[in-house]
Amino acid sequence: MLTGYASIATAVQGIKLGASDYLAKPAEVTEGMRAARDGSPGRPSVRRLRWEYIHKVLLEHGGNISETARTLGIQRRTLQRKLAKRPTRT
Repeated sequence: MLTGYASIATAVQGIKLGASDYLAKPAEVTEGMRAARDGSPGRPSVRRLRWEYIHKVLLEHGGNISETARTLGIQRRTLQRKLAKRPTRT
């Protein structure tokens, strides 16, 4: 996914739509080619961005899992499973 406005929200939306990488403009052609080939080292992965976004929304709702799940549009049990996982390194 290539975007002109990089944010966690657009990254999560990209994930839901099937993006496998996330680049912000202006991006070099070589960055795009590297991302298409094997992912961009040094950039947070889409999984890491998703993990960070989930925790950000959870904090915004004061740790309330039910409210967070409703905001994210996922089931409460699914959110609990995601919260039990450790974040990826990048």
